[in-house]
Amino acid sequence: MSNEPIHKPITQQVCLDDCYKKELDAVILQQAGNEIILDKTIFYAAGGGQPSDNGSVYRGTEEFRLIDVRKVNGEIIHVIDREGLSKGDKVHLKLNWERRYKIMRYHTASHVLCSVINEATNARITGNQLWEDKTRIDFDLENFDREKLKEYERKANELIKESRTVDIVVLPREEAMKLKGVVKLANALPPNIDNLRIIDISGIDQQACGGTHLKNTSEIGEIEIVKTENKGKTNKRVTFILKDIKEE
Repeated sequence: MSNEPIHKPITQQVCLDDCYKKELDAVILQQAGNEIILDKTIFYAAGGGQPSDNGSVYRGTEEFRLIDVRKVNGEIIHVIDREGLSKGDKVHLKLNWERRYKIMRYHTASHVLCSVINEATNARITGNQLWEDKTRIDFDLENFDREKLKEYERKANELIKESRTVDIVVLPREEAMKLKGVVKLANALPPNIDNLRIIDISGIDQQACGGTHLKNTSEIGEIEIVKTENKGKTNKRVTFILKDIKEE
């Protein structure tokens, strides 16, 4: 697919408005080899530590497996397992929901845990990566107290069990930046973002985020910190699992 930018993004990211949408009809707007651009999509493009979705694209009964989704110059590029689809084709999208739901559980869980640690230490996030069986988060922490981390784990699990609602709101940048702790990344947001998508976990956290999330913390399960690493003087790494999702 050409890297030439299109005048404006043309794919409606339904996955960001309705994270629970599992299937969707769409139309192919552009095609080059095994790469396509759709008018709308339920597939998340990799970014912000969250991996891309996978699933299938159907033209009638013919199945094309989705192997990657990525952003190129703001456009959402869907990479399928072979050529054969064409511009103008009407297709049906089917998400690998089991995998996505696990990642959503980890993503919302990471926001809860990060909020607890940030509240206690003022540490910001220097890196993170979500998988379907674990998540790692890097913090700009100098002191690495493992006993304190167990306390943060306990606090996060207490909050999770309170069944807090999770809402997605979009606010003008100026208004969003007034929210306490809305930016927990160590690096500032790009200056060209006019509106920020906020993940609001009721009474726990309000954080700028472009990923997919649960509707309620009760869906998370229970966090267990399984590994802690010293990655530098002011960079500490925490890896956690959700107890009912086993590492492979």
